[in-house]
Amino acid sequence: MRSFDQIYDIAASRKGGAAALETIIARPLPTADLVAIGDDRWLSAMARAIFQAGFSWKVIDAKWDGFESAFDGFRPGRVANYGPDDLDRLLADRGIVRNGPKISAVIENAVWLTDLAATHGSAGRCFAGWDDDDYIGLLDLLKSGGSRLGGNTGQRVLRNMGRSSFILSTDVVARLIAEGVVDKDPKSKSDMKRVQAAFNEWRAQSGRSLTEISRVLAMSTGAQPPDEHP
Repeated sequence: MRSFDQIYDIAASRKGGAAALETIIARPLPTADLVAIGDDRWLSAMARAIFQAGFSWKVIDAKWDGFESAFDGFRPGRVANYGPDDLDRLLADRGIVRNGPKISAVIENAVWLTDLAATHGSAGRCFAGWDDDDYIGLLDLLKSGGSRLGGNTGQRVLRNMGRSSFILSTDVVARLIAEGVVDKDPKSKSDMKRVQAAFNEWRAQSGRSLTEISRVLAMSTGAQPPDEHP
């Protein structure tokens, strides 16, 4: 496995040098800023990623004001108490994408976020306080505790909210395979442990966040897909 500096040099050579590379490396929010994000914004981000999955992102983005209105600003305490009448209302609302399973997932995630807040003070405090050395544990939490938050959907939520994160995009996986970390798209627990170990080693070498390392890995291979754009 190459060192982080060696992979960085590959990415820099592809992007016009180190100075140019640094301008397009995304960086996470400071922990205090992440903690301060309201739970309504976490639920909004989860809903957005869920509705974007398998659908046109441009359509979801264009309708997002309608989603915010239809879901009462994504206040978890309000959405968690939605009943059958609210579900019928949402399924009839032309201002959003009327997908029953995804609408139900938003409601389920509102319930989950209220439970997290009861335990940790807020969802942001829970997510921000999670140890980067066990980032895959946080991904497991999203998958097991939330609804439709497994795989790249949960990864995108954390990235979009500014949490230090890696996204296993096509390009990142290509670099992981090239470095012998895995031999295929990592899905199994054993593969994910190997991915975590590699990121931990690159963090120790570089002092950089998971987000920065993930971006460098992506830019060391092919053209970046949407979920690895800065």
